[in-house]
Amino acid sequence: MWQKKINSSGAESAAVDPVPGAVEALRRGEVIVFPTETFYGLGADALDAAAVERVVSLKGRQAASPIAIIVADREMLGRVVAEIPPAAQTLMNRFWPGPLTLVLPARSQLPPPLLNRDGGIGVRISSHPFAARLVEELGRPLTATSANPSGKEPARTVGEAKTYFAGKVAVYVDGGKLSAEKGSTVVEVWPGEVRMIREGEIGAAEIQEALRSSP
Repeated sequence: MWQKKINSSGAESAAVDPVPGAVEALRRGEVIVFPTETFYGLGADALDAAAVERVVSLKGRQAASPIAIIVADREMLGRVVAEIPPAAQTLMNRFWPGPLTLVLPARSQLPPPLLNRDGGIGVRISSHPFAARLVEELGRPLTATSANPSGKEPARTVGEAKTYFAGKVAVYVDGGKLSAEKGSTVVEVWPGEVRMIREGEIGAAEIQEALRSSP
């Protein structure tokens, strides 16, 4: 993990910040492993179709399981989402940044592995400081599928991720051991329709209460 170290003279010195190097790798079209508020993720520039395909290859992901992304802010959200229904706005106000992935109507011409069969894209703003910095400094959305081959346990440490992807991923951003029990909660929102896809760190009851209490 990025932290202070004691050098040979006894003085404190900061370890190398891993984020700039990770951002440079992303700009070259590489895939990285990085910590999120749930599990370690496989990160690539989500607008780079070739980089997204590398994530698909590493993950072994099927077309029926689209790859979710992280954005830095509402402005970046507008680059990938065509519409934000009122219910989605309510959930964003309540749970973002945090482990809530909202599936919203996507803009055209995004890499196909990001989209579900109805043309929706899963997106969230991360509450993890490393993930937030990565997407902000990259200036483009970042893929955030969990760092494990499909069917395997999500990686909660860099060591576990390296076991899965040794020799295939060059850059690992170490955020220590992650303590989440579940992945992000996934809710699909279209105009007039809200559907729970996966209950994760945020419970279904919390989602329902937020929607009931909205004006």
